[in-house]
Amino acid sequence: MPKDRPELPPVEELLTAAVTALGGVERPGQVKMAQAVRDAIESEEHLAVQAGTGTGKSLAYLVPAIRHAAESGDAVVVSTATIALQRQLVDRDLPRLADALESLLPHRPEFAILKGRRNYLCRHKMAAGMPEDEDDQLFDPREVSATGRMVQRIQEWANETETGDRDEIVPGVSDQAWRQFSVTARECLGAQRCPSGADCFAELARERAGQADVVVTNHALLAIDAMEDFAVLPEHDVVVVDEAHELVDRVTSVVTGELSESTVSLAVRRAGRLIEQGVADRLQEAGEDLRALLAVAPPGRVDTLPNSLGMTLALVRDAAFACITALGPRNKDKDDPENAGLRKAAFTALDEVHDTAQRMLDAFGPAGRGDETGDDAEDAGDSRGAAGSGGAAGSAGGGGTDARSEEVHRAEVVWLEEGRGRVPPTLRVAPLSVGGMLRDKLFGDRTVVLTSATLALGGTFDSLSRQWGLRPGEWTGLDVGSPFDHPRRGILYVATHLPQPGRDGLPEAYVDEIAELIEAAGGRTLGLFSSMRAAKAATEALRERLDVPLLCQGDDSTSQLVKQFAGDPATCLFGTLSLWQGVDVPGPSLTLVIIDRIPFPRPDDPLASARQRHVAATGGNGFMAVAATHAALLLAQGAGRLLRSMDDRGVVAVLDPRLATARYSGFLLNSLPPFWRTTDPAKVRDALRRLTAGS
Repeated sequence: MPKDRPELPPVEELLTAAVTALGGVERPGQVKMAQAVRDAIESEEHLAVQAGTGTGKSLAYLVPAIRHAAESGDAVVVSTATIALQRQLVDRDLPRLADALESLLPHRPEFAILKGRRNYLCRHKMAAGMPEDEDDQLFDPREVSATGRMVQRIQEWANETETGDRDEIVPGVSDQAWRQFSVTARECLGAQRCPSGADCFAELARERAGQADVVVTNHALLAIDAMEDFAVLPEHDVVVVDEAHELVDRVTSVVTGELSESTVSLAVRRAGRLIEQGVADRLQEAGEDLRALLAVAPPGRVDTLPNSLGMTLALVRDAAFACITALGPRNKDKDDPENAGLRKAAFTALDEVHDTAQRMLDAFGPAGRGDETGDDAEDAGDSRGAAGSGGAAGSAGGGGTDARSEEVHRAEVVWLEEGRGRVPPTLRVAPLSVGGMLRDKLFGDRTVVLTSATLALGGTFDSLSRQWGLRPGEWTGLDVGSPFDHPRRGILYVATHLPQPGRDGLPEAYVDEIAELIEAAGGRTLGLFSSMRAAKAATEALRERLDVPLLCQGDDSTSQLVKQFAGDPATCLFGTLSLWQGVDVPGPSLTLVIIDRIPFPRPDDPLASARQRHVAATGGNGFMAVAATHAALLLAQGAGRLLRSMDDRGVVAVLDPRLATARYSGFLLNSLPPFWRTTDPAKVRDALRRLTAGS
């Protein structure tokens, strides 16, 4: 500890002061967690903490984090998965915590929120220094007119804003409109080279973050900061990952590449202004070949590389490389400041097309690889610079001649998503595992605390720790429990008398069961369905049979539907994935949570099925490592919607009998809160009637 800093109060004293000032009640699990976070920071050991709803985990990690920042002078980064939690931390928890701790620390704790660069207005792009991304001819006149009105609102707001943060614009604007005023990190010229660098909103946000004790960000930006060559976040030696159960999916999304006619066309539009037309036309023709091929190809996972696809990807790659070469050296921007923004945007789009095509070829091993064509490949090194990854991240390595050997050595999976509306068919490539990346880039040189209400799947942290790339001995796991008395407050009901769910929609027996449960509960029901098709089918069938208001996801914005649901105890709300994790409705409006089936990933999910097969090929149990883990996590999140306050009571009803009868049921049940369990429908209906009568 620096000599000029006074000795700081212990974590326990700071936590007591914070809880008292906030009008809360200190809980044993909260104290235990705060002490564990302090110990992890001091010992520089990674920590995973499961803290059930009601523990007060935000304070339990913020207090030791702030103390460490005050003692060391280094910022602590807090990463979340959802905007809702970011806002809770920045708008409510941190301001009140700073007030509570100010008199006990050397200075008032400072905090800041830092988002990806594309969330901030780019003054240079607004001044027409860079191209617009969209071609208005792709949209009908009504959409163009609506976008035009949004653009006008952004321009008016831009003259008043002090932060340039898109979230200030209320009501919000479309991505199409906002893209005309923002850039990604790769498109940015950099503060030193940009004519507007001195007034850059993103740089000002980074500057504020650099002076803060706690920097709040999101999992995507955390991944970018860890994995890219350029720093996004301020210097830090401690990271707290809240909502850590979503870390792997968010990181996977960041490192997933995509290639379609649209991405190629964007690169052509950006480069076409700066290079000879013939070179740009070559890329345009390759993009048209790709469009024609993908239009007739079946969607789904691509396990072997067809000759036609391999040739087309190579054409796209080589045509993009020719455009990159034609742009000339990247440092040419110093001599051509007028076109610097245009050139940077062109390089960014071309690099993405080139590297993604090469990465897809690499995913199939030696059979998919091809040398760069043309005599200029070696001489273009200065042109490509550091931005050309050359597909190294996606290299699948060699392999034997049999399919099992190929599967063992494969590192990435390629799949085709069918087009929808104006979105064309799109090829995607993603790693089979991000554990190695996380281990090397995130956990390598800093202390990481991972926390969530659902981390101990099947009763242990092993499933998620493997996905994070953590090895035994490198981390500590702790379950601090929950202040809720689950066995006395909640019932887990598994409808073993129902048939197993099939693939032909929602069985009639399930609709009957849902109707009887809702009638017993007097409404007050959150229905969580494994597909939107099932949610809509249940809604349509039950609106004719029940007298209670029944809302379905898609009827309005999700936030508005949840508000309606919370405001009227008789109302029911049915929906799918975002409701499994995003609903916080304490009180009598939510007494019954219905889950239609175990939420395994779809059998045709390309990434999940490839990961499952890969685990099996390396000697593991692919079903348990991937499908069962995915299902356990969502089940735990869904069941966690029931008890949101100390006074809540109710029932979680799972209609899928496999939760009680299948060989994997023990793993799933051990992932859920310790509710009192029953398979007797009469007992459950009686309990719901008593709860309804007593509320």
